[in-house]
Amino acid sequence: MEVVGTVRPAEQVARRPVERAAGAWVQVLVGPADGAPNFVLRKFTLEPGGVIPLHRHPTVEHEQYVLSGRIRLTLGDQVREVAAGDVVFIPSGVAHRYENPGPQTAEFLCVVPQTASYETEWLE
Repeated sequence: MEVVGTVRPAEQVARRPVERAAGAWVQVLVGPADGAPNFVLRKFTLEPGGVIPLHRHPTVEHEQYVLSGRIRLTLGDQVREVAAGDVVFIPSGVAHRYENPGPQTAEFLCVVPQTASYETEWLE
């Protein structure tokens, strides 16, 4: 059967807790289950005080777009504040960490290539 595409409200996509994180959720908005052969589109939600610990992916790059809120983002040895409307590129192998220091929920989209394996090396 030919895949003709997928349209659905993001609110209908199940969310799950992010591994090793506190106050962080992920939804796979578009991925292999939708017939997407090359990329996976994910939406992350960070509650106030939420943290995704420092980690890296040896072979997977990330492209991100901040939808709402503010995030303290560690990229390698730099700490940056990003907010709604900012875009982020994280090359493969670069350590990164997310923290929501603000009073409101932060959300961002993250696109990664679809790969046979998705290795995460936790650094904290």
